Amino acid sequence: MRIAFDFYAVLEQWPLLAKGIVWTLGLTLIATLIGAVLGISCAWVRSQNTRAPLWLQALVGAYVELIRNTPFIVQLFFIFFGLPALGFKLSPEVASILAMVVNLGAYATEIIRAGIDATPRGQIEAASSLAMSQWQTFTRVVLPPALKKVWPALVSQIIIVMLGSAVCGQISTEELSYAANLIQSRNFRAFEAFIIATGIYLALSMAVRKLLNWLGPRFVYGR
Repeated sequence: MRIAFDFYAVLEQWPLLAKGIVWTLGLTLIATLIGAVLGISCAWVRSQNTRAPLWLQALVGAYVELIRNTPFIVQLFFIFFGLPALGFKLSPEVASILAMVVNLGAYATEIIRAGIDATPRGQIEAASSLAMSQWQTFTRVVLPPALKKVWPALVSQIIIVMLGSAVCGQISTEELSYAANLIQSRNFRAFEAFIIATGIYLALSMAVRKLLNWLGPRFVYGR
């Protein structure tokens, strides 16, 4: 049996692919920015040196365990299909962003907490002896070296969340996998469509990893 491949039939639909790439990168960017802030906040609550109330520590602990022990697609479906029952009807795009933020925030919490707990106690005591406030100690003494220690793991988690955004096509968010599926439904070139989508995901992952590894030491945790 001879198979004739026709990649041009897929590539001529490049506007759909380009739109999917933009949506994938946009979802990842927003989820990364908000998820990182959420992760840092929750990591501070769960760190060994926290002075957060016990009820807040229990709440954050429950959130982290719930998200880390359930599939991303279930979290997405709960937000998109489940929350309307409580009166919160979200668009596919907003639901996708919210699910990605919640998912990344939980994993980032544990990654960043590991970096915070690895900060030598002496550095914190030195900051206190200089009359630095708790906020100044955390943002200037604890957080930068903590992020430096865990940056490779955090970058890997961001890449995982970006690739996980492919699931968001199930609720009609127009990201890359949604575009590939739409193209193959039009021309029945499933093999070519998903081969090209695979290549694009690979290129995006490598580019985003390289970009974050460049941005980290320059703008996030300093040299």
